[in-house]
Amino acid sequence: MNLPLIAAGLAIAGTVLYAVFGGADFGGGVWDLLATGVRARAQRELVARAVAPIWEANHVWLIFVIVVLFVCFPSVYATIGIALHVPLSLMLVGIVLRGAAFAFRSHDYGSSQRRWDAVFAVSSVVSPLMLGVCVGAIASGNIRVVDGVVSGTTAWWAPFPALCGVTALCEFAHLAAAFLVFEAKDERLRRDFQLRAAVSGLVGLLAVGVCTLAMRSGAPLLWSGLVGLRAAIPLVFLVMLGSTLASASGRSGLARVLATARVVLIVTGWAAAQFPFLVVPDLAIESSAAPEVVLRASLLVIGAGSLVLVPAFVALYAVFKSRVVAG
Repeated sequence: MNLPLIAAGLAIAGTVLYAVFGGADFGGGVWDLLATGVRARAQRELVARAVAPIWEANHVWLIFVIVVLFVCFPSVYATIGIALHVPLSLMLVGIVLRGAAFAFRSHDYGSSQRRWDAVFAVSSVVSPLMLGVCVGAIASGNIRVVDGVVSGTTAWWAPFPALCGVTALCEFAHLAAAFLVFEAKDERLRRDFQLRAAVSGLVGLLAVGVCTLAMRSGAPLLWSGLVGLRAAIPLVFLVMLGSTLASASGRSGLARVLATARVVLIVTGWAAAQFPFLVVPDLAIESSAAPEVVLRASLLVIGAGSLVLVPAFVALYAVFKSRVVAG
């Protein structure tokens, strides 16, 4: 068994789950910020009801990815922590402020509540932006590790990572809108978020297009890997177009499925395109893995822990999101 490959696969799986569940959570905050019109307060209340039961649990997947990297790929963990210290810190600060603001605004009223609303909304934009920036920097090839010395601490401050950040924000907003349609019981709110899903789907499609074009110069190794996948680019754009058209035509069930699929395809496509590297171009999966005894013990613990974690998440969504899951 290729233990490093299995561990890397688990890290990517955790990233996909965080992008879907945590991404929809962040996207809800984006629509809280952009709530407008006579139903602005109702839109924010819908976001709050959708986020409230599950927002804390979604970050379990981020913690899972961090732990897998720390234990199974310590050099990757150290390199990312050094080179991307600034954007990662901003992302984590945003997550903390977002959670605090969401909790405090539920027990405060008047002008203070409006301030907490602003903190929640702005943090919901900053964190996914920084997450996308980190992904773009990792894929750019500008973070280097030579003789154990990490360079490229400004790799995140470049056009391509910035485009990746904007793309992540747009995709999370589209995903949230597609799911909020099912959370809305009022028909007017349903129409509001159907429109938002269609618009954000189109904006996300354009953002991914621009990001793909910028990849040639901003992340050449990633571009080569993506081209080598042949059908990957047409498939992603076809799914993205499908979710946008489904949202615009009111086919909300299909839009929800395709909105989820486009996020999954983008994350897995990124991972496949830069394979076998975890950090392009110096840290490959095999060369950066921990000793076999550590990998074996870690995978056993993960397997045992999943027997508790997975049923717990299924129960959580069955209790609080049964209507959304059932469609």
